[in-house]
Amino acid sequence: MELSTQKEISAEIAELQATADPSRSHPDRAFSAYRSTALRHPKHTLVRADPEVIELVSPVYGHSDVAPWESDLTIQHAGVPLGERIIVTGRVVDGEGRPVRHQLVEVWQANSGGRYVHKRDQHPAPLDPNFTGAGRIITDEDGGYRFVTIKPGPYPWKNHRNAWRPAHIHFSLFGDQFTQRLVTQMYFPGDPLFPLDPILQSISQQEARDRLVASYDHEVTTEEWATGYRWNIVLTGSKATRMEQEGDA
Repeated sequence: MELSTQKEISAEIAELQATADPSRSHPDRAFSAYRSTALRHPKHTLVRADPEVIELVSPVYGHSDVAPWESDLTIQHAGVPLGERIIVTGRVVDGEGRPVRHQLVEVWQANSGGRYVHKRDQHPAPLDPNFTGAGRIITDEDGGYRFVTIKPGPYPWKNHRNAWRPAHIHFSLFGDQFTQRLVTQMYFPGDPLFPLDPILQSISQQEARDRLVASYDHEVTTEEWATGYRWNIVLTGSKATRMEQEGDA
């Protein structure tokens, strides 16, 4: 049933968090305040497939296929995209802090108006002809990555009445094989939409939610050109970055 007010969904989120298991950082796939996931998450036992068979019909990404310009989302078209230019950088590490080298990292995001270049995104925000919103990079010897992009805008998503997603960038990480893909989201500090977003609030631990939020870094900021954010991705251990599980929306 659709909620009639934001106050009601906030109350539902608070009630669900109060009964959540504090030892779990991954949210329940059936988190009721997140309406659309009820129709999308798997309800049957997963079927184990042969990874080699899957890879025969799946995309195969090679390091040589990634061009240096792909990590700068602001130079992929003839003109300059609209919005606040930002730099997002950090490291991909394991639970012991060791660098994950030569890792394929992909990003995709909405434009500064909060709209994706996708036929299903039809909300009345302008498309930017100079911004596709997708890029990728290979981590360096220290596990480092660096993207130049435009800060995305929030957008409506019809989960409940007057529902808006906080500004975020999607990150995808690949291991040595296509079947090792991990997906997560990076948010921006101080966003007032955080308490109202069932996707973020479905993570019961505040500490785990905080690990999805980048920090402003004045050392990364480039004078008269771009503001900078730092966000590290931890793949394993108790401090691991929360990843979307198979079947999440």
